[in-house]
Amino acid sequence: MQASGCSVILSLLLVSSFSSFSFALSDVEASFIARRQLLHLHEHDELTEAYVENYITDLKFDNPRLKRAYIAFEAWKKAIYSDPSNITSDWVGPDVCSYKGVFCAPALDDPKIEVVAGIDLNHADIAGYIPPEFGLLTDLALFHINSNRFCGVLPKSFCNLKLMHELDISNNRFVGPFPQSVLCLQDIKYLDLRFNDFEGELPSELFNKTLDAIFLNSNRFVSVIPENLGNSPASVIVLANNHFNGCLPGSIGQMDKTLNEFVLVHNNLSGCLPSEIGKLSSVEVFDVSHNMFVGVLPKTLNGLRKVEELSIANNKLTGSVLHGICSLPSLVNFTFSYNYFNGEEEGCVPRSRKEIELNDERNCISDRPKQRDESECNAVISKPVDCNKAQCSHSSTPSHSNNPPSHTPSEPKPTPSTSNPPTETPSEPESSPQTPETPETQAPPTPEMPKAQSPPTPEAPKAKPPPTPQTPKPEPPPTPKAEPPPKPQTPKPEPPPTPKSEPPPTPQTPKLEPPPTPRVESPSTPMPEQPSTPEVEPPQAPKLQPPPTPETPKLSPPEEDPHREAPKGRLRTPPPPVQSPPPPTNSPPPPVHSPPPPVHSPPPPVHSPPPPINSPPPPVHSPPPPVHSPPPPV
Repeated sequence: MQASGCSVILSLLLVSSFSSFSFALSDVEASFIARRQLLHLHEHDELTEAYVENYITDLKFDNPRLKRAYIAFEAWKKAIYSDPSNITSDWVGPDVCSYKGVFCAPALDDPKIEVVAGIDLNHADIAGYIPPEFGLLTDLALFHINSNRFCGVLPKSFCNLKLMHELDISNNRFVGPFPQSVLCLQDIKYLDLRFNDFEGELPSELFNKTLDAIFLNSNRFVSVIPENLGNSPASVIVLANNHFNGCLPGSIGQMDKTLNEFVLVHNNLSGCLPSEIGKLSSVEVFDVSHNMFVGVLPKTLNGLRKVEELSIANNKLTGSVLHGICSLPSLVNFTFSYNYFNGEEEGCVPRSRKEIELNDERNCISDRPKQRDESECNAVISKPVDCNKAQCSHSSTPSHSNNPPSHTPSEPKPTPSTSNPPTETPSEPESSPQTPETPETQAPPTPEMPKAQSPPTPEAPKAKPPPTPQTPKPEPPPTPKAEPPPKPQTPKPEPPPTPKSEPPPTPQTPKLEPPPTPRVESPSTPMPEQPSTPEVEPPQAPKLQPPPTPETPKLSPPEEDPHREAPKGRLRTPPPPVQSPPPPTNSPPPPVHSPPPPVHSPPPPVHSPPPPINSPPPPVHSPPPPVHSPPPPV
């Protein structure tokens, strides 16, 4: 029965290979593989020593750990349903260290013996699932299967991988809630779950782990961001393109010495921006665009002394854009378009400074081009939000009224629902030309890994260490998934071209002695370009509740309010325009940088080939019908 099931899935895969350049899994194929995994998990859920001892084989191994690895690879081969590049064709025999994509090194507890320390199957286009026998690879420190077609869930036996240092399963078809087996990994420093179909709540335990890089973008997570966010020592956190709601926790200010990049674009966050953001003196990229933040900008943002890329675009922010933000010493790109600001102080006017790229389009600023009309502005500005009293509402399900439109994926992923941006892939967004876009980052190709070498020792405290010596210059590599998927979404007009920027070097964890694993390269963060924000509707007045703590007595001198709106500049209300201003054509937003891990694995192709521009015209003339019909036979 299993053989017949395999033949069915292989037939389906062959058919799909003729219909497109890539071997993208259909939903039917993914469901079939997931069902096979569930059956297998039920049969081999618990891996005991007796299971290994009773495994019958005539092969001889140099040490018992290599036998355990052999058992794991044999089970994994049976769980693979498609391997178009024949990567696993040489997974035969007792010399598991010679298997393609497998790397061995001396054991940490016994340097005299060789053990399997790393697996790198990036961009192999393999379809299958992870069997529970994978937990027998107890010496595994590096596991990279970026950009394949693995689906199902991560087995509980992943908890046995106590030495796991880097886990990259991005750009696959994994499903289910956040994998609890990841929380069992004691020494993990780099976690990349991007571009899968994980869903549900984000566990608070994640931010208590000593992770240096957390990439969860483009999934289906629906929850508030846990209040202990600030406990994380991570230098890079990317939560973009999910359905997170509620407020941004004020504990983020506790990450002042470690956080270098924070990307929260395209979610459903609301409330006011917490004043604690100003404590992030080490942050270099801060992007909270395409959410529903309200209120005025806290004056504490002038504390972002190292920020280079700052984007608060596509929210419902009001008041004035402060001079203290526009004059930050390291600022290169500041995008505050698509809000409801009605003033910008000196130094914040676009093109007034050559060294900084500023964007103020689609606001309510008088005497500035490409602004909102007066009625649209008054609907929001007439209902000011007091950030000292406003309380954040937490909803269990996100509001989709302000969700960006879904993109047409360009990688081996299922066609996402039109209301789900998390399943968007790093393709060029197909959104309204009015919306400024966040440029995508370029990823380096994955070079071959030398055998029996240790991974680079993390040393940089700012997540920007010297790049791995084997890292080629970043260029997006072609992958076998360049064509549109089998079930593309309804396309929408493409946005204006935006500048692309190269990602910073890989973030590394300070003061860490990693296990002896091979030196490989893993992906830079394929940040998808940002889709447009739908028409902004007048927001509802937030619920005003008394603050949890008593206010300062009236007789005491009042404390300075970080959210208090500064004196506005350029506040004259312009006369209503005769015609609506045209949409912006070039809005260079700040590039979103998500640095690659110490081990590079490139993302899927960023651009799909455009459709043909000219199609042949239909024939002008068709032959006329016969005038006479032949006489009937006599």
